[in-house]
Amino acid sequence: MAFTASDVVPLTQARATLSDLVEQVKAGAEKIITKNGESYVAIIDSRRLDYYHQLECERIHLLLIDDAAKGLDDIAAGKVKDARTTLAALKRRRAAKPQA
Repeated sequence: MAFTASDVVPLTQARATLSDLVEQVKAGAEKIITKNGESYVAIIDSRRLDYYHQLECERIHLLLIDDAAKGLDDIAAGKVKDARTTLAALKRRRAAKPQA
């Protein structure tokens, strides 16, 4: 979604016109509130926020599925190590590192 100049609102103006801003957001707009000329917070509809959270959860699940698929491919290709041997090697490596 592209933002226009009217979607960027200084905090002082937002305080004075919050009710109007909320109505615009409920109608579909997204507002960026600035403080000292810098982006500070955004006002978006709560349903849209829920949707964004769902998208993020789905993205995380897809990444986990992709990682699992890569792991299964590694197993099928024989790229495996014994867990006990690998953990022991990691412990030896950590023990050998000088303490800071």
